[in-house]
Amino acid sequence: MSLKVYIAGKLYDKEDAKVSVYDHGFLYGDGVFEGMRVYGGKVFRLEEHLDRLWNSAKAIWLEVPISKEEMADAVNETVRTNGIDDGYVRLVVSRGAGTLGLDPNKTSNPQVIVIADHIVLYPDEYYEKGLEIITVSTIRNHPTALNPRIKSLNYLNNILAKIEGIQAGCVEALMLNHKGEVAECTGDNIFLVSRGQLLTPPIDAGILEGITRDVVIELAEKEDITVRQIPLTKHDVYIADECFLTGSAAEVVPVIKVDSRKIGDGKPGSTTRRLMSLFREATRS
Repeated sequence: MSLKVYIAGKLYDKEDAKVSVYDHGFLYGDGVFEGMRVYGGKVFRLEEHLDRLWNSAKAIWLEVPISKEEMADAVNETVRTNGIDDGYVRLVVSRGAGTLGLDPNKTSNPQVIVIADHIVLYPDEYYEKGLEIITVSTIRNHPTALNPRIKSLNYLNNILAKIEGIQAGCVEALMLNHKGEVAECTGDNIFLVSRGQLLTPPIDAGILEGITRDVVIELAEKEDITVRQIPLTKHDVYIADECFLTGSAAEVVPVIKVDSRKIGDGKPGSTTRRLMSLFREATRS
């Protein structure tokens, strides 16, 4: 059965799901999106994802053409129609079709697109043994130029960093901000465990406020683990006892080496494993 894609109120076969080549989302990356996980046929933290989508849209002066309730219905209908039990949803709102110029006032009909599909996660080996990442030279967008908290369709910043990582043989790459501080990875937030405390960069370090990041912080606090959102440097990463990444697609994945330096004893640590387990319980409960 061909997957169905929701576009502007209708479901189309995947092969027939099309938008105009004049759409400013395609021409200029002018739009916003969310990536969400589906567990047991239900979208995890849908309300939080929609809140973030609306905030991103507001930040770029983009009016979402339907209400949050209608958007939630569209997402759930697309998941249900495609029979997605454990999968991924990509929700896109573009500026709509316009002219070849930049003027957003010459666009019309913002497009709402919902894609529900199966997902390919990192191999089980990475969750069991951990992965290696490197720090790349591509820095996170300067927050006064384009705030990284806006989840926009223009991901070139992250893609360039991803290319650097892949060329170095790593599936993920760590990005610094304009101050040289640790920001985030190309598609995931980063956490360190140091002296029993959980450390992660603050929002103003130039990161996306990840939904999975927030869930992990909640879970840690329930376990009486001290969580500190503070500026971090590469030095802090190198001397950390543990390191892990979080993201809607990645969930919680341990990191055992950064820039060829072994983190802790070079194995996924006990705090990381505990939070991995708690997160899986939370998503599947």
